[in-house]
Parts: sequence; structure tokens; C-alpha cells
Amino acid sequence: MYKKIIINVFDHETRVALVEDETIAELFIERKGSRDSTGNIYKGRVQRVLPGMQAAFVDIGLNQAAFIYVDDVIRNDYKDIEEHFSCNDIDEENSINEDQEAADVSFSIDTKSNDTQHDNIEDLITEGQEILVQVSKSPIGTKGARITSNISLPGRFLVLMPTSSHIGISRRIEDEGERQRLKDIVTELAQNSSMGYIVRTAGEGVQKEKIAYEMGFLKNLWGNIQKKYQTAGTPSLLHQELNLSLRAVRDLLIQEAEKLVIDSRKDYESVLNFLDTFNPSLKESVELYDGKEPIFDAYNLEGDISRALKRKVWLKSGGYIVIEHTEALVAIDVNTGRYVGKHNLEETILKTNLEAVKEIAYQIRLRDIGGIIIIDFIDMEKKSNQEKVFSALNEAFTKDRSKTHILPISEMGLIQMTRKRTRKPLTRLLCDPCPYCDGEGYIISIKTICYGIFREILRYAADMVGSKLTVRVNPEVAEFLHGEENRLIPGLEKTITKQIIIYPDNRYHMEAFEIIESSTN
Repeated sequence: MYKKIIINVFDHETRVALVEDETIAELFIERKGSRDSTGNIYKGRVQRVLPGMQAAFVDIGLNQAAFIYVDDVIRNDYKDIEEHFSCNDIDEENSINEDQEAADVSFSIDTKSNDTQHDNIEDLITEGQEILVQVSKSPIGTKGARITSNISLPGRFLVLMPTSSHIGISRRIEDEGERQRLKDIVTELAQNSSMGYIVRTAGEGVQKEKIAYEMGFLKNLWGNIQKKYQTAGTPSLLHQELNLSLRAVRDLLIQEAEKLVIDSRKDYESVLNFLDTFNPSLKESVELYDGKEPIFDAYNLEGDISRALKRKVWLKSGGYIVIEHTEALVAIDVNTGRYVGKHNLEETILKTNLEAVKEIAYQIRLRDIGGIIIIDFIDMEKKSNQEKVFSALNEAFTKDRSKTHILPISEMGLIQMTRKRTRKPLTRLLCDPCPYCDGEGYIISIKTICYGIFREILRYAADMVGSKLTVRVNPEVAEFLHGEENRLIPGLEKTITKQIIIYPDNRYHMEAFEIIESSTN
């Protein structure tokens, strides 16, 4: 599969698209004033400890207080930051998440102690205490950032874990001989250090000298962060992750993509300078786009992005899927739509479901949908067909770097799955709630609004002195009252014995209206 990165840069916004075989697979957006905080390291102050939730709120200088769970707190006296908690006997399987190591334009390691889970949050930190933390998940909606005191600093080949002594190897490096060689190298180089390391996929085949150089670079970076912690005020930012363009280079170009195309000369030169330090051989893979047509248009990406914002997505066969976001989960419904098949109903249903599987996996990845996801496939009678759909869904998600867990089809024909959520989904990032329905997805019908006006006039007329009243409404409501409901007003005039004038006004919300009393001139 040929992969390339397309980067569109403006002063106010940077967009990075990961394109697989000419189709956009993932989209990352960073806007001026709202830069992703994942990976940033802060000196914060504990605001409130919540024993009942085994968590605490920490002020790190963002708009919302960040929160930290007990498992993410190191048993550490922060008055002496150089005393590090040692993670013992960490399971190799859990040493690194697949989606993190695969570099989702951010990187964080979950290094939990086996016995930390037995601690109480109030025994580890207290209100008013200063604490060194890293953002592991950016704020999403009304939730503040999730933070951890298990720091991780990613490089090209290694991830430094200052608060752990564990040494691990990416599971994507499968050759046992190479895994042992890398572990021996890192163990030897880190023998006089209390810090831990994980070798990333890009470390496969790398010589000892390069690993030693990067290890020294990361140790110096950590030393500078420690020095800043000792002198900085609270709260304050101690270390900021790379901007989106450079993160794309570090985590996508170096790891998996064959080519990077960027339309900003300034950022193009910045990328080349970055590669001079980390991997000069990749400079030939970077291209400056200078075409007159906008770069995303040139690569036919805008249409797929617009499609990813729609609730209904049509399938080539004529079927469609509907994606609904709720507070607790995302529901996806599969429908045959215009597709009627050629032979029998079961075959038609199976073909629609299998086509929907590919589109669902694609849309979930492109929209970056996370959390609980419920998929309602069209009911299939044959168990073998259900297994085909389940297998196809598992296969479709093998391309997804985010960790997923999929359960078999239930007796009700539903598939329940979870996908790791690290940032806002595309719809939350690019859309606002509807000002009419306030995000509910529904507004009161025009007929209901008209009948509500009817009842309000009846209430109002009893206290009226004048012989005429004017009702100011949205033009669509006015048109409905003069059209489909044209008998409503004459009948009401007879009831209240007063003249009623309907006045359309564009300034009025669909559901808003105003009744104004006036005397006859």
C-alpha cells in the first residue's frame, strides 16, 4: 500500500492528510490558538482531590482543569523530582499500545505499577501540591485534559520513560534475533541509568551509535525539563510537543509513509531542517507543492472530508449507513436503501452488510470516532453470513492504528466495539451544534409552532384593550399561516373579535414570535 502525507498550511490552520492508495485515510487539523496539548509537559498545582473517584483536578494553565487518576500518579515526593518511581515487572505485552507506538501524531506511554492500583489518591497527592505532569489526552468537549505523571519523551528510534526502569521493544519488530539485539544494546547503554526506554519500530536495524546518540539527546531534554521545573512558576508549560507538520514527519513519514508533499515554503524548509537532525536520507521524500490549484483540491481530498461530516453516507450499491453521535456512544445503522439485489433477500442483505463494513471502518478512522460504538447491521438469518460480516469487520480494522476491541454479533444483530479515543472526532472539530435545535437534531415543526401561536393569542386576547394585534414571526411560519393553515387566522379572529395581522420578519428564529397590541387607526 502506497502512503503519502499531504500538508496544507495557512497562518490560521494546518491540515495533514494521510493518503493511502489515493484515498484519504486520516485527517489531522491544528488551528491557531487551539494547538493540541497532547504530549506537553506542565508544572501544575493540585486543585482538588476526589477520594470517591480516586482522581484529582490539577491546574496546568489551560481553560479547564486537567484530571489525573490514581493509576497515573507516581509515588513520588515532588520536592525532590530526581527520585523516580521504578515500575517493576511490567508485562511486555502491555509495555506499549499499538496505536501509540504507531505514532498517532502524538505519543504517550501508560506505565502503571502493579501495586499502584491499591493506593488511595489522597495518600499520593494533596491539594495545593505542585506536580510534574504530561497530557495524555487533550480536552474533549466539556472534559478537561487527562494527565499522567508517568512522563514519556518520544524520539525517532526510542521513547524515554524517566519514571520507569523498564526496557521494551515494539511488538511490530517481529524478528526475535533483532529484538534481542536491540534489547541488549539499550540495556548496555542504560545500565548506569534509572530510566526506561522503548525501542520504536523505526529502530529496527539501527546501529548502536545512532541509538546512543538519541539516548543522549533525550536524556539532555529530560534534564532541561527538570531544571525548568525547579525554577518555573505554577502553573507553567515546561515542554511543548512539535507542531503538527513536524509531528507528521516524526510519526508518519519516518514510520510508514513513502512521501510528503507540503504547500508552504517556510514549513518545507522547517521539515528539511528537522530531517537534517533525525534522518537526512528522508529529505528526498519531501516535495514542495507549488501548483496554482489548492493542494487538497489537487489530490481530490475536499470531497471526502465533506462527506465525512454528513450523517448519512451512501454506498455504491445504493444502500447507506447512518452515523449518530450521542452523549454515551456512537450508533451506526446499515440500510439497503435503493439496493434491491439480483437473486434472493439473504444474498442482498449479506452484500449490503459486507459493503457497509468497509465504509464503516473507513468512516470511523477518518472521522476519528472513539469510545463505545454500536453497529446495527441488517438482520441475517444464516450464522455463516454473520461470521463473514464479523470477520470482514475485524479485517477492515487491521489498518487502524488506534486500538479497537470488537465483540461478535449479538442475538439482536448488533456489534459492540470500542476504539481508543485520544482527541476530538472530526465532526466536533469542524462543526458547531445547530443554533436552532442546539445539537438535538430536531426542531419544533412549523405546524406545532403555528398552533402554539394560536394558543398564545387566545391567552393574550383576554387582556387586550385594542381591536387589532400584530404577530411578528419567521417568514417560513408566516407563509405556512397564509398557505396550508390559512383558515386558522380567520377562525381565530372570529373567536377573539379582533383583527390579526401576520408580519414576516427575517430576524426571528423559526420558533420565536412576538404579539403586539395596537388600536385601529
